[in-house]
Amino acid sequence: MIDFELGAVQERFADIVWANEPIGSGELVKICDKELNWKKPTTYTVLRKLCEKGLLKNEDGIVTSLISKEQFYAAKSEQIVEDSYAGSLPAFVAAFISNKKLTAKEAEEIQQMIDAFKEKNK
Repeated sequence: MIDFELGAVQERFADIVWANEPIGSGELVKICDKELNWKKPTTYTVLRKLCEKGLLKNEDGIVTSLISKEQFYAAKSEQIVEDSYAGSLPAFVAAFISNKKLTAKEAEEIQQMIDAFKEKNK
């Protein structure tokens, strides 16, 4: 099972892997040096931790993800709804939009998603 609890730095690292995979671990070290100002040991430590969490794998020096970026963030969102709103998607949406003014376009896009879901589940 994948541990979706990542710190901001670990998420940034995972984003680098998703954007570049498959990537050699040596090339990953170079990118992390340039983008995060990390030394080689830091890169390998974070890589090892994300492999232990079940998010990435490093096989024969090639780093790949075990789930896609979209799958990760979808599961993380589900976890937030479950943990913070007792699994209630309407409560989450109400909380989210209470402090954010939706544009007419955003409201229409959301309505289209709801309509498509209803049609799919008839």
